[in-house]
Amino acid sequence: MTKEELIQDITAMQSLKETLLNEIHNVIIGQDRVLTDVLIALFANGHILLEGVPGLAKTLLISSLAKALSLSFSRIQFTPDLMPSDITGTEILVNDPITEKKHFEYIKGPIFANIILADEINRTPPKTQAALLQAMQEYAVTSGTVTRPLSKPFLVMATQNPIEQEGTYPLPEAQLDRFMFFINIDYPTLEEELQIAESTTGLENPVITPQLTGQQIISLQQAVRSLPVSDHVLKFAVNLVRKSRPNTDDALNEIKQWVAWGAGPRASQYLILSAKARAALDGRLTPAEEDVKASAINVLQHRILPSFAAQAEGINSKQIINWLLEQK
Repeated sequence: MTKEELIQDITAMQSLKETLLNEIHNVIIGQDRVLTDVLIALFANGHILLEGVPGLAKTLLISSLAKALSLSFSRIQFTPDLMPSDITGTEILVNDPITEKKHFEYIKGPIFANIILADEINRTPPKTQAALLQAMQEYAVTSGTVTRPLSKPFLVMATQNPIEQEGTYPLPEAQLDRFMFFINIDYPTLEEELQIAESTTGLENPVITPQLTGQQIISLQQAVRSLPVSDHVLKFAVNLVRKSRPNTDDALNEIKQWVAWGAGPRASQYLILSAKARAALDGRLTPAEEDVKASAINVLQHRILPSFAAQAEGINSKQIINWLLEQK
């Protein structure tokens, strides 16, 4: 990619962001912060975990995004009895009507799509949750001795209800670490809820018009990765992650007291990628420290495990991250 092509792609992304947001807003009212974060993860090629109480349009948001992007879409409803093969696919014994010989035939599961909605992912046991691990990391699925690649772009967007609700299984740390962003969805404002109540109880059926193809998305993802990052921004992101680890010699006393386990190197990668994508969507050719700070909560909150002492004091991972950001 030449410098001129890079500038052209990044310049186009700012207007593209507004076009996509306006298109999705035909269905989704409000949630500007969440929608922007989802677009950042999309163009940074990172998976997303959305958490919020039932009824906040998490599922509708993801399906609306898929429609706006002209991508194949699969929705997997996670339930306690869901099996891994229900996600990845399975081999079945079939009879050839011509030769009358039996052979195994692989039936692809719903994981073979561009955008995967893993709905209520924490309502299924860890064994089934783990069926997504290889797909999210390697963009492939292995069945028996055969590894089958997944079509790109490939993005897993999972939703979960708050863990304190009944009938949920906490996601293992290894699974959580595969998600670039952990995004909390809040209740709408009064004005937004009034608009929701009015627009969803009438006869109007909003339509979303596709705006991007899969190949265009891949090209823009490559443009985002091509953006240069200054040394001070790179060091800022890496140092922020390293400061979250309590078992290092230079760890701050508060971190040693509040944190049981800090963020790993994947957090540094995602901070830089999300900063690049945020800058690109604003039409800027290089990210700043503010871009790293803006994504710090989404990238780090599910990678920092508060200690029992912190929980006893009512301190959560968000508060720890905000405290780290205030340190000089």
